[in-house]
Amino acid sequence: MSTMTPDQVAKAAAALDRAEKTREQIGILSLAHAGMDMDDAYAVQGAWVKQKLAAGRRKVGWKIGLTSKAMQYALNIDIPDSGILLDDMVFGDGATIAPDRFIQPRIEAEIAFVMKAPLSGSVTIFDVLNATDFIVPAIEILDTRIVRVDAETKKTRTVFDTIADNAANAGIVMGGRPMRPLDTDMRWIGAIVSKNGEVEETGLGAGVLNHPATAVAWLANRLAQYGGGSIEAGDIVLSGSFVRPVECPHGSTILADYGPYGTVSCHFA
Repeated sequence: MSTMTPDQVAKAAAALDRAEKTREQIGILSLAHAGMDMDDAYAVQGAWVKQKLAAGRRKVGWKIGLTSKAMQYALNIDIPDSGILLDDMVFGDGATIAPDRFIQPRIEAEIAFVMKAPLSGSVTIFDVLNATDFIVPAIEILDTRIVRVDAETKKTRTVFDTIADNAANAGIVMGGRPMRPLDTDMRWIGAIVSKNGEVEETGLGAGVLNHPATAVAWLANRLAQYGGGSIEAGDIVLSGSFVRPVECPHGSTILADYGPYGTVSCHFA
């Protein structure tokens, strides 16, 4: 049940767009709009993405967030969230990220799905595996256009702020060895994530709802239920992180080592 007016939604989307361009964060939306709910959050996200598409961006896929129990407990929610991937968010393996590109970048290790067939309606994990062309190791770059803590009230962002902020997505780096979805047990695909040569995080694919394909099925079902697009053939779907976010200040070199499945890396100048 939405509580924000269309005008408020449009203004929030414009403020997020401005924050991304100027790299100056805005205040917490859920504080400015006390009754803000999930419908409002996705409405703001949708309005912001529409602005980007109108400016010439192109949708290339989806991201799923908050798939691990640790992240859900931290935000006191029990479902994942999702955002939209655009063409200007895709970086090559080993890319150097310009110092003026993001505000407070962080990274997560994930498995990316590249789809060969669309997914819609009531979707199971088996439908996802059948519709997937290949999976590939990936790093998701997160950023936040909204302050994490309000200076005055000390209130922190909620999940509604994160969703409105395109689920905090900012970029994606894919690398390593592409695999067919049935050639490996994704639950046991793991990564050792290092920053400047020091191990920061480790994790396994099972951390994502017990199987990363379950997250993709969740997304397809959510889109079918609430609208807002669908998973198309050719889409990249980031299935959700199985590590905690790693802060990436200037000078950070990130390497995610997926063992037999190769490595993926980037450098924040």
